Amino acid sequence: MKAYFPLTVLLTVLAAACDNGSSTPVVSPTVASTDTFTGTVQVQGSDSHNFTVSQSGQIDVTLTMAGPPATIFMGLGVGTPNGTTCSLLTNASVSTQAGSTAQLSGTASAGTYCVLVFDLGNQTAALNYTVTVSHP
Repeated sequence: MKAYFPLTVLLTVLAAACDNGSSTPVVSPTVASTDTFTGTVQVQGSDSHNFTVSQSGQIDVTLTMAGPPATIFMGLGVGTPNGTTCSLLTNASVSTQAGSTAQLSGTASAGTYCVLVFDLGNQTAALNYTVTVSHP
């Protein structure tokens, strides 16, 4: 124990010497919000939901469930609300199956956006879905 005592005293003295009495503001990390939306897409149809990004940052969109059948490919996109429609942003849509990892990711400025789930032309009946959107 005595061998560590001088090291402990030295570290305590150095830590005290670094304190100049000023207060450093604590910066809180961005806390992500997750919105979960469910709905039904009719044959040759689409369904959209609005969400609000409170500050610029990363957004992740995940189609977590679609079907039946669970293996169907759906259209998934992000856009801006335009009246009763969702106008997709350039390069912000994919053809995807449901999964557990984000199918769409990117950065967005603060504002109101929409997520759109749509039939790619391969549906023979109405399909239920769940999509999550993680954003700042």
